[in-house]
This record gives sequence, structure tokens and C-alpha cells, in this order.
Amino acid sequence: MTARDILSGRASALARDTAPETLDDAGVVLDDDRLDYDGDQYDREERAALRRVSGLSTELEDITEVEYRQLRLERVVLAAVWSEGTLEDAENSLRELAALAETAGSEVLAGVVQRRAHPDPATYLGKGKAVELRDVVVAEGADTVIADTELAPSQRRALEDVVKVKVIDRTALILDIFAQHAKSREGKAQVELAQLQYLLPRLRGWGESMSRQAGGQAAGGQGMGSRGPGETKIELDRRRINSRIARLRREIKDIKTVRDTKRGGRRANRVPSVAIAGYTNAGKSSLLNRLTGAGVLVENQLFATLDPTVRRAETPDGRLYTLADTVGFVRQLPHQLVEAFRSTLEEVADSDLLLHVVDGSHPDPEGQITAVRSVLADVGATDVKEVVVVNKADLADPEVLDRLLRHEKHCLVVSARTGEGLDALRALVADELPQPDIDVEVLVPYDRGDLVSRVHEVGEVLASEHVAEGTRLTARVDAELADDLSAFAV
Repeated sequence: MTARDILSGRASALARDTAPETLDDAGVVLDDDRLDYDGDQYDREERAALRRVSGLSTELEDITEVEYRQLRLERVVLAAVWSEGTLEDAENSLRELAALAETAGSEVLAGVVQRRAHPDPATYLGKGKAVELRDVVVAEGADTVIADTELAPSQRRALEDVVKVKVIDRTALILDIFAQHAKSREGKAQVELAQLQYLLPRLRGWGESMSRQAGGQAAGGQGMGSRGPGETKIELDRRRINSRIARLRREIKDIKTVRDTKRGGRRANRVPSVAIAGYTNAGKSSLLNRLTGAGVLVENQLFATLDPTVRRAETPDGRLYTLADTVGFVRQLPHQLVEAFRSTLEEVADSDLLLHVVDGSHPDPEGQITAVRSVLADVGATDVKEVVVVNKADLADPEVLDRLLRHEKHCLVVSARTGEGLDALRALVADELPQPDIDVEVLVPYDRGDLVSRVHEVGEVLASEHVAEGTRLTARVDAELADDLSAFAV
């Protein structure tokens, strides 16, 4: 009997077929009426095991690799609870956590997975498995444990007490990566806000740092009536953090006003907008560089892009549009980050077309699509016209590409590295963007060259001729530009 049979719910039926009778704890034979199905049962051996996941180590194999990697500051062991899905799903999630840890600048030594219906409310893995995890930490010489979920403050403290090394969770790890990669003033403010919101309920202190301070003149022995408890150190920290959070929110709001003004200007000029969104490391920045020559940083690591980039592009027929690169998403993206980056993600919600980039070479591209759409729903971008762009076609399995093409309604396969499918993508963008729909024939005087320029930028020029009185144009434009040109109709 395999574990797969047990997990799929066939174990009870198999047991009834092979065993002539069933006994209760007292040795009494039970009839069929008392053999009620009690849900999917985990195999005892599987429940008792703390699985080691192979292939997670990022230890340097060749000294020359040092040139291409950041300095390793921490040696970590990963820990996860497998409560739903398949074992492959659990291992994929842990491998993604290993990539996150490596991006943050650590060296992954090992990873362990425990099969449980629910994480232990006290120590996440359970007390016995936490002790086994401590043994793994000691054997590997690790100084940090990273949990593959967001831990409650009490869970983190209890697990630290058992394993005797620092414990962080997936949320803290992602926030650390964002803090390393943020470059712009807005990005730094957004990351700091998310970090402080995460830290606030996790404040802790030791010894005298938690003792109450005397208020007034009592600390100097100034007499009766002036003695008071004052603020504890943790209350003082909490107040300072709340003040800083309020200041950061005001700063982000001011930056958002500038962003809204720029976006409003593009709207006023009727420039269509296209947003690129997708899972982290799916190749969004590479695609932006291919389509616009933007020169945005491209690295084979998670969350290389935090600051949004907006670039000008043209359709094959010469119409202008803007192309915006956004921050990548990931499974269990911390809600603090979604809230802090809301103003940035509004670029997606306000766009005319969304290019949802998917890594075709990833073991679970469908899981990536689901995770991204979950975040897009949080920022109100579900009504934007979406095209799924499956990238890295040169590395992907053809069967996976065929499956995605069948399942997704609007789907295109490209490779930003080789250029495969990019011409089809440009043509698709041109077809999906709002089209000017009013035909005009005008004679524009030479002193109104601004109108001619607008026709070329946002309209479709069918014929153009320079005559003595001005420029004769036959074009297709939108309603607003048609009104501005009405005085020069012929």
C-alpha cells in the first residue's frame, strides 16, 4: 500500500477488502454498520516522519562562484508543515523559500517538511518535531531557521526556545529582500512602512528593558506626589513606531499625488497604457527591455524589480502607448506589502491592458497564475483586460505550454531571451488597445502643428499631404481630438 493510496482516501476500502473482520480496542468484532468513514487518514509512519527535502543546499561547489554571489551572512535550515495539496506542492513551496533565502544573502543547508493536518499552535511543527529540528540545526551548523509561512509571535518565541537559534518566517524574509532592493524614495518608504506594521505586534524585551520607569521627579528622589509608573520601554517603542507609521503614510500619500498627476496627464492626452504584472522572476523586466529598450535591471533572482518603470512604446502602426513594469508577486505575499505598495499597484488597475507574465519553465505555472490573480483582486484590478504571456518558451516543456494554451482564454507564448513570439505580442497589444473610431478629413494650418502632432501620436493617419494652406490629413481619431479638429474640416 502506497502513501498516495492512503492520502487519496482509498485506504479504508482496501482494508475492508483484505481484512475479514475489524476489532475495537476491547477485542469485540464490529459489524459493517459501525464502520463509518472518518475522512482521509494519514499513514502513521508518514505522520511521525520529519522529511528531509533534497536538492535545497546552496553551498558553493566551486570557489569561483564567489564572484557571482553575495557574501553569505547566515547558514539556514528551512522548515515547513505540509497540510494540504501533494508532496510535490509542498516541496515546490520549500524550494521557492530556498530561492528567497538565497536572494536575501544566506546559505541554505537543509529543509524539512512535516505532514500535519494543521500547524501546531504552540511551536508550529509540534514539540517533538521541534526537538528533531534542533538536532538538524546542530548537525548542519546552522544559525537560523526559516518557517515557510507567517508565524504568530508566540509560535516564533516558542520555537526559538526549543531550537536555540534565531527563527524567522516567510514574511520577515520577503520584507528583508524588499529592504535590500528598494532604491527610490517611494520604494524605501513603502518597505519601511510594511516592516514597521509587521514589527508592531512582535515587539518584545528582556530584563530591565521591560521595567517601568518612574515619572515626574520621582526618578531623582524629588518627593511625594510625583511618583508614577511612567511608560514601559515597550510602550515607548510602540508609540514611536506608530508615529513613524503615520509619518510614512503621509509621505506615501504625497508621492501618490505626484504619481496620480502624471497618470492623469497621460489620460488627458489619451495615451493608452499597458501594465506588465506577474510572478517574481517570470521575466517581466526582460520583456519590458525587449519591447521598449528601457534598460531596466535584469537579474536571475527574486524581487530584482521593486520600483515601477513606465516607458513609452509604439504599436506597429505607429500609435503611442505606455508600458509599465511592476513589482513581482509571490505565494503568500505579505498583506503589509500589498497595502504599502497599493499606490504602485494602481498602475495595473488603471491600465487599458494587462500583460500577465508567467514563467513557462516553472514546476507549477498554474500556481503562479492563481497567486498573481489573488493579489490583483486585492487591488481591484480584476476588470482590466488580461492577456497571459507565457515567457521562457526556450526553457519550458512543450507539454506544459500546450496545457497553458488550452486552459487560458487569451494566451501567448514568447521568449524574451530569444525574441520568439514578440512580433505576435506587439500585434496583439495593438489589436487590444482602444482604437480611434472617428474618421476625419481636415486641412490644418501650419501654425497648428500641435494638432498634427496629436493626430500622429494618438490617431491613425490614413493619408497626409502638404499644400499651400497647410497639412491635409485623412485620419481616424477619438472623439476629443475630433472636436478639436472640427474647425478645420474640409
